Amino acid sequence: MFNWKDEYYTGVDFIDEQHKRLFEIAGMAYDVYKNDFIVDKFDRIVEIINELKDYTEYHFGEEEAFMIKNNYKKFLSHKVEHDDLMKDINGIDFSKIDKDQEKSLLDLINFVIDWIQNHILKVDLNMTKEVIN
Repeated sequence: MFNWKDEYYTGVDFIDEQHKRLFEIAGMAYDVYKNDFIVDKFDRIVEIINELKDYTEYHFGEEEAFMIKNNYKKFLSHKVEHDDLMKDINGIDFSKIDKDQEKSLLDLINFVIDWIQNHILKVDLNMTKEVIN
């Protein structure tokens, strides 16, 4: 379901490699969602969310350092978007996951899809184009 396409390339190798990892994490969530043999998915969902948190902190730190190093003019607005995404991830209520695991997985998958469509394809691509040119 989550396949990397040429349109996602930013032209900055380390950013592209890190974005590919986001696709892998989304794929893990989708695989758990589709797996009817796992009756209780809570532990797996928590693992994926923690993986996403760790990935996000690392990736945003790397991307922000890149923007600072290259004197990116829109750094502050980009960082605000990063901070908002981190707030969303950190705001996940683990007590609600167990009540409706399927919905929690769908919410997580939709969160990542939104991140790809509205942040990577718009904000990140604009940033790398401006920095590279």
